[in-house]
Amino acid sequence: MRRLLLDQSAPWGLRQVLTAFDVNSAYDMGWDRLANGLLLTAAEQAGFAILLSADQNIWHQNRMAGRKIALVVLGTNHWDTIKRDTCLVIEACNRAGEGAYIVVPYPKPPRRRRPFPPAP
Repeated sequence: MRRLLLDQSAPWGLRQVLTAFDVNSAYDMGWDRLANGLLLTAAEQAGFAILLSADQNIWHQNRMAGRKIALVVLGTNHWDTIKRDTCLVIEACNRAGEGAYIVVPYPKPPRRRRPFPPAP
């Protein structure tokens, strides 16, 4: 079973969806305060095959060339949006090979409308 690490930005609900993987979180591993580059290195050294994140900047801050770990980045961390089509995440994780960088596109989540204040 391939090991998958959920970054702090990834929704916890993905644990129940990614049943084909051995899923841990950065928090579980005590890595929740590591910067992205250090997190990738720690995860790779611990034998994780995939780092799943919703941090859109993680790829720009780190080079994947020569890495064994794959990076799967969600287009949003809005759980209600992701759970409508979790197959996208599962498929991306299934095809993530060594050093891969895969973006899972999702539409922008709906914005909450604030009620107007009552008229004076």
